[in-house]
Amino acid sequence: MTLIATDRYRVVVGMGQTGLSAVRYLVAKGESPVVMDTREQPPLLETFRKEFPQLSLVTGVLDAAVLAAADELIVSPGVALETPAIAQALAKGVTLGSDVDLFCEACDAPVLAITGSNGKSTVTAWVGDMAQRAGKRAGVGGNLGTPALDLLKDAPLDVAVLELSSFQLERVHALAADVATILNITPDHQDRYADMAAYHRAKHRIYKGARHVVYSREDALTQPLMAVGQSASSFGLSEPDLGHWGIRQQDGETWLCRGIDNWLPVSAMRLQGRHNWLNALAALAIGEAAGFARQAMLDSLQGFAGLPHRCVPVATINGVHFVNDSKGTNVGASIAAIEGVAVTPAVRVVLIAGGEPKDQSFADLAPVMARHGRSAILIGKAAGELASVLAPVVPVTHAGSMPDAVAKAQQVAHAGDVVLLSPACASFDMFRDYADRGEHFVAAVKALGGAHAS
Repeated sequence: MTLIATDRYRVVVGMGQTGLSAVRYLVAKGESPVVMDTREQPPLLETFRKEFPQLSLVTGVLDAAVLAAADELIVSPGVALETPAIAQALAKGVTLGSDVDLFCEACDAPVLAITGSNGKSTVTAWVGDMAQRAGKRAGVGGNLGTPALDLLKDAPLDVAVLELSSFQLERVHALAADVATILNITPDHQDRYADMAAYHRAKHRIYKGARHVVYSREDALTQPLMAVGQSASSFGLSEPDLGHWGIRQQDGETWLCRGIDNWLPVSAMRLQGRHNWLNALAALAIGEAAGFARQAMLDSLQGFAGLPHRCVPVATINGVHFVNDSKGTNVGASIAAIEGVAVTPAVRVVLIAGGEPKDQSFADLAPVMARHGRSAILIGKAAGELASVLAPVVPVTHAGSMPDAVAKAQQVAHAGDVVLLSPACASFDMFRDYADRGEHFVAAVKALGGAHAS
């Protein structure tokens, strides 16, 4: 291809939502970026052509010479930095940039940055809800929903609440968040990282330059290496020290608390389950550090309804509760969901799991299902691997489709049980995405229940 002779040019690699937002931003600044995608037919190809007829989109195998001649690469999170042409360009000294760096350069509002293997979407949305109830003009996005750069359309913002994945963080250089948190770190994306240490390093980039850090006492892997005088607070399910967040038993109630100050009994929360106690404590720690009004945060604890496809009750049929946790795409998320719905020792879980395994180990599911499981219904590519782990602790059944899985789950469930779709896997082997998978589950449950669903 022919390059425009300018003193500087950037290449945007990846034409998904993030890449498209970067192109929009750069063009609005008067730049003409080179745009590339490894796919022959990117899903947003027609949108790109309609919005930017003056730009070329080069698809297919990446041109190493073009990348190596660039001043900066803006690489979308879905594109691995180990892709040979990208790795060669970076080795030659080409600068690696990101949409998040561009956002931080342009945004004057404080940034609240949230990552973790599990729960980050819920906590991001929850903090956004707190901000809005506190009267803040809040932009909520990043890895969740709206790309960061598209939030600038709503400027001026009072605060930006960003969910950031490890893929985004590994290419961010100038975050310097007002508040930064890692909720937890459990094995995930092992198909993209050489080992857990590499994944851990990517996550910890969120703390660099942060004014205040929030970490989990439940997970030592989240604890930052802090400079002297670094402002920090923690959250966990133990009683907290002064200035930290936790749980206290008092007068027959379980309370969310900060230090010695009780804030709200967990029974008053709209979202239930121990995993949501942790999510709420994390959101409170972030909101308090950001200066949100206490009453606004209390209102949010009692009013926030959660996210679609994240432990959402679907129906109760003949006493069996069906719950959609399609967003449980790794083992840690599914463990949290199982423990969250098993509210008493008498409640047993019929787990529907399986999909694209992402090179993760399923071993940690076994002890949790041994404690709480009735049975496991397995689907997708990971079914065999899951069966080898779960068959020693619960009866295992294979299913060829979501309706088949739901029907088989109903057959083995007892009244009072929970049939939980929490796949512990990505969805791409059978479904468009986790939302599509969840919608197939909901449709199958409703078809099964008919007039009996409630």
